[in-house]
Amino acid sequence: MQVNLPLKIIGLGRYLPSRIVPSSELEKMCNLPAGWVERRNGVRERRWVTDETSSFMAAEAAREALDEAGLKPQDLSLIINASGTGEQAIPDTGALIQRQLGLGNSGIPAMTVHNTCLSFMSAMDVAANFLQNGRYKNILIASADVASCGINPQEPESASLVGDAAAAVVVTRPEAGDKSIVHHAHLKTFGDGAYLTAIMGGGSRLHPRKAGHNPDDDLFHMDGPAVLRMVRNIGADFLEELYPGLSTSIMDIDIVVPHQASKVGLMMLQRFNWPDEKIMSTLEWLGNCVAASIPATLYQAVRDGKIRHGTKVLMAGTGAGLSIGGLVLTF
Repeated sequence: MQVNLPLKIIGLGRYLPSRIVPSSELEKMCNLPAGWVERRNGVRERRWVTDETSSFMAAEAAREALDEAGLKPQDLSLIINASGTGEQAIPDTGALIQRQLGLGNSGIPAMTVHNTCLSFMSAMDVAANFLQNGRYKNILIASADVASCGINPQEPESASLVGDAAAAVVVTRPEAGDKSIVHHAHLKTFGDGAYLTAIMGGGSRLHPRKAGHNPDDDLFHMDGPAVLRMVRNIGADFLEELYPGLSTSIMDIDIVVPHQASKVGLMMLQRFNWPDEKIMSTLEWLGNCVAASIPATLYQAVRDGKIRHGTKVLMAGTGAGLSIGGLVLTF
């Protein structure tokens, strides 16, 4: 879906916890044979928090992004938390990020765009529309996920995938003559897949105070094979709706920054004849970092010199819901 919305990324930042967890540790935790995790999921290691909170990680990533943009925290006009996991039920994590940045008395609006693993892309779409109508000038989008706290050792395929990370961007409206723009953006949700990827507890339906509360409901559950079957059925049509021709060719895209769902999930991209060398991956050493995966991988591509000003980038992925999304922009 062509949108042609003005948006320029003027700063990027990332925060990775210092604790590196090798897959051998997960294999012991889940009683798996040596080498199983990397063979099955493609993850050699991932980062897990020690005492960091998601708002702390988001603020650390935001500070780097602000420094690169040449801005101070008080120069922001909007803060968007785009995380798949919240730090707590109330208040909104956006307010906690604002507070961590020393802006707790600033009045700068803070909110969340939550679409699980697609939260960052959805927030980029929202920010581009805000920039189009001139309501905000400098927008911070921060994705920070602490997924390690909710893994279920009884479900080793998903438990061995996740990592913790944060990444942030500062976006603004490009100046006249600047080619930075969001060309295409599209999102579809298929609620029939809502319970294929879920944390059942934590809300009002299965609240911890209710009789018969099952602690397992507070852990992450995913039926990976069922998710992949759904994605296979909807993927090609979705890509054609996003950008006609994309289901059979990379078109004029310079690089693809996908959600780091899993080894099999990334391999599915081969069905569309996209060259492997144009697909950016951090799965092997970061794992699946939920909403932070796409911006953390974007950050790596920029720092590696694979994305420069003028590069045409495709971000794409799936998330719980089941949702599928994509966004094409000139960086």
